[in-house]
Amino acid sequence: MTDRIIELLKAQGVDGFEVTDKCTSAWEFYFIKHELDQNRVRDVEHIDVTVYRKLEDGKFLGSATQEISPTASEEEAKKIIADLYERAQYVKNPYYELNKKKVEGGGEKFDPAQMARDFIEAMQQIPETSGEDINSYEIFAESNTRRYVNSEGVDVTVSYPSSTVEVVVNARNDKHEIELYRMYTSGTCDKDNLVKEISKTLSFGKDRLVTVPTPALDKATVLFTTADAVEIFKWFAMKMHAAFKYRGYSDWEKGKAICENVEGDTFTIKAVKELPNSSYNAPVDSQGAAIRDMYILKENVPENFWGDAQFRYYLGVTDSFIASNFAAEGGSLSESELRCGNYLEPVEFSDFSVDPITGDIAGEIRLAYWHEGDKVTPVSGGSVSGTLSDLIKNVRLSKELKQYDTTLIPSAVKIENVTVTGA
Repeated sequence: MTDRIIELLKAQGVDGFEVTDKCTSAWEFYFIKHELDQNRVRDVEHIDVTVYRKLEDGKFLGSATQEISPTASEEEAKKIIADLYERAQYVKNPYYELNKKKVEGGGEKFDPAQMARDFIEAMQQIPETSGEDINSYEIFAESNTRRYVNSEGVDVTVSYPSSTVEVVVNARNDKHEIELYRMYTSGTCDKDNLVKEISKTLSFGKDRLVTVPTPALDKATVLFTTADAVEIFKWFAMKMHAAFKYRGYSDWEKGKAICENVEGDTFTIKAVKELPNSSYNAPVDSQGAAIRDMYILKENVPENFWGDAQFRYYLGVTDSFIASNFAAEGGSLSESELRCGNYLEPVEFSDFSVDPITGDIAGEIRLAYWHEGDKVTPVSGGSVSGTLSDLIKNVRLSKELKQYDTTLIPSAVKIENVTVTGA
């Protein structure tokens, strides 16, 4: 159907087009404790079509997007294309060009049934007790193939696996019972890492039952050692997104350090083509641009903007792409060396967020460990807050790295002078 849609687009004389045909084969399982509740096999195809229309003698470029069913008739497809061309006149963006450079596709296909089997076997290896166990879990194992075609002659197909496991664990004692939710994404199943992470979550649940209120620490040292730290590194990456720069959300400039008088480690972050078992390892992005290893930030100095074709064109960035995998470099000290003095280690938030524009961090503490020398106390309540643009002058990054799906970051991030509100 995709080839026929392309023929219809050309026949109707649209000014430009993009067609993305994504096919997904998936196996899904839903368990209550370890008893299978239901499962299904899913084979789906989605064809998204974007039509472009030049406006005011090419000064502006309008666009409209809609999905066309792979079972649509030729008349239905023609009508949708005509409607898209009509609607495109109501969107007036400054003119830009689609990707033109020819690229090579590739990637790997995996058997979703075997992927799902690996996850089920891993879940059966979780060491449960009468006090901490698995309430329920869901497994989604997918093999994806995506073809992208545009009016500039780009026609490329990539394949990649992706999977998600959602887990609810329970912890209880004589007085209380709580539950914790986790979602893990990856390419295929990493059994060892999954067992390790869920086992750690069970221990967090156990400690959550015996917490005391978080003390009012005012300004304190905070050690981030969980997936929440990814949000910090996303802020750095988004400050170099072409759309953020064009819209005035970022004042970072290539070649100019993002802060002065740094007392701790500097930040170096790359966009990378592949990470082991990432849920998106593909040689080409969703708009047909080749993905490569590229520095975004090097020792606190911005090097390259990244993002979609429209905003790269506005910035005059000719050789970049939509990044999917990111890798940060470690610092000068080991994690064990960072674990010194008095510090708060939050491991469970009701929510942890970093404002992508201001860099404000905020998180309500559900479980943290207050370290005072050799004494460690589980605490709950209160919050952490601050502004990254101020805090990054005194940050220490561990030498060791840890991967969270599409992001590789230091396993420990130690930040001074974070505001900690007590419970």
